[in-house]
Amino acid sequence: MRVSFDISDRDLSHFRECMQRAREAVRDAEDSEIIEAAEELFEEVKGAKAPAFVRDRLERLESMVNMVRDDEWSLPAAQRQRVLSALVYFCDPEDLIPDSIPGLGYLDDAIMIELVFRELKHEIEAYDDFTKWRTASDKGFHIKRDAESRSKRIAVRRDKLFQRIERRKAKDEEDRAKGKRPELF
Repeated sequence: MRVSFDISDRDLSHFRECMQRAREAVRDAEDSEIIEAAEELFEEVKGAKAPAFVRDRLERLESMVNMVRDDEWSLPAAQRQRVLSALVYFCDPEDLIPDSIPGLGYLDDAIMIELVFRELKHEIEAYDDFTKWRTASDKGFHIKRDAESRSKRIAVRRDKLFQRIERRKAKDEEDRAKGKRPELF
């Protein structure tokens, strides 16, 4: 069964306010605390037998945690803060709909995940491309390569992907200015 609904500008404004509060909370928290709390949430949701639509979206959050933890990815500070802000929101059990309400408690989290994924789309796509490239590249790593050359190749690939992120975000901004794309956060 498929259920869909539209999020009004007023609703979107509410989620923006929630995200702003999460951004403010990030300033006072350690990255490791946020990541640990997110990982605990993943385990809690798995144990609570949350609806599939929630579990599917939480898997996306796990990839965001991986992106922040990945030293070779070296996510720039501004983008890292955006990801950590999203994680802070999900770790708050008393968010818009308390997580303890069976079946519905994670509905607002699922909506926020969708919004965050749309906002961080280019970063997530680039990270996915990076991890696939790194895995394929490492399969042949042992043949005539050393750790230093591997690090250089990774840095070059990462920098190209960061440039791609910026180009795509600039295009999105142009589209927003022309009214072709809504502003999320």
